[in-house]
Amino acid sequence: MIDVLVVEDDFMVARIHRGFVDGVEGFRVVGTVNCGEQALAAVAELQPDLVLLDLYLPDMFGLDVIPRLRTAGHDCDVLVISAAREAEAVRGAVRQGVVDYLLKPFDADDLKERLERYSARRGNLHAAVVTGQADVDRALGRVTAPARTPTLPKGMSVETAELVERALRTADGTLSAAECATRVGISRVSARRYLEHLAVTDRAEVSLRYGHAGRPERRYQWQA
Repeated sequence: MIDVLVVEDDFMVARIHRGFVDGVEGFRVVGTVNCGEQALAAVAELQPDLVLLDLYLPDMFGLDVIPRLRTAGHDCDVLVISAAREAEAVRGAVRQGVVDYLLKPFDADDLKERLERYSARRGNLHAAVVTGQADVDRALGRVTAPARTPTLPKGMSVETAELVERALRTADGTLSAAECATRVGISRVSARRYLEHLAVTDRAEVSLRYGHAGRPERRYQWQA
């Protein structure tokens, strides 16, 4: 379980936040306090893993609590929950190393999403071995989403699309549909269809080459 301390000066709001946290699997609230001095004492006594910290406290600005926690040797994480929208407050929170910053008002799902993200990041940080940059990125919450593959129109195959794309990538300059068809081993009509799809999805540029007579030839080049 991840133990949470709620620091909120409004007791009704604190009760709501407590209910939100207790509704997230793997989290439990071990205490609620309403000012900065109480927060310092509660952290020392309860040793929470995470502090939900309001900024507008009656005795001090919430961000001033964090350096006092560190000076006292407490390494609990801090998630700011505040109505403070000033850029300086957000920058200050980032400089203090908070794990997230949630603006009031919010609903249970907003907090749940951030707590679950925190839990996943915390789990990555407790991994025994870091084998490479990907492990570091995961620990910092920088999981890169896989690149989306554009959906192919009906009748097109992924395999042929990859062959046409490779032919265009490796071409020295531009290719016509006929030249691409020869390289890939498909008909000119099919090659043009795949090439036009690449153009429509902004992965290929189209230019026109004019001859002495007839319609201009469409030429395709990979869009880097």
